[in-house]
Amino acid sequence: MYAVVSSGGKQFRVTVGQTIDVEKLDVEPGQTVTLEQVLMVGEGDNVKVGKPTVKDAAVVATVVSHGLKRKAIIWHYMPKQRYRVKRGWRQSFTRLHIDEIKE
Repeated sequence: MYAVVSSGGKQFRVTVGQTIDVEKLDVEPGQTVTLEQVLMVGEGDNVKVGKPTVKDAAVVATVVSHGLKRKAIIWHYMPKQRYRVKRGWRQSFTRLHIDEIKE
């Protein structure tokens, strides 16, 4: 069984036992999170597509850890102007372990 969930403006195709990185959630490691924005649930040929979400569907996940992704470098350059700016940041994320998909 798999599901397509939306979290942090991104969509993820998840299965039970999978680990995903989503935008940072304000939850402590070890606690469970219920993702209720389920866009699609499927198993084999049996697929339910939501309009926009599947009613009464949810994905239960456990927060594994929080962290920072690799540094993203932004480089602005204007030729012949002596303008060079190098900026970067590290995006924070929450690592989730998918425990259960409820239909």
